[in-house]
Amino acid sequence: MFIRLTIEASGVMQDILIDSEQKIGEALAVLRQSGKIPDGKPPDYFRSRAGGHLVSAHRTFVEESIFDGDILSALRRTAI
Repeated sequence: MFIRLTIEASGVMQDILIDSEQKIGEALAVLRQSGKIPDGKPPDYFRSRAGGHLVSAHRTFVEESIFDGDILSALRRTAI
């Protein structure tokens, strides 16, 4: 099943239509390769604006309960 959502990363918001069984990180890699999102360190986590929960880039959209209309905002890596 395909879902439509927005990914916000590196200060850029990009609307996408994507297979919900695809891993979130893979979708982000495709956006970077196509020049839709600037290069940089890929985020490991996002925040779902619809659900408010933390989302792993290593899981699929379905596994993370991401549905049509959501906005995923990349979380910045911080030094420990």
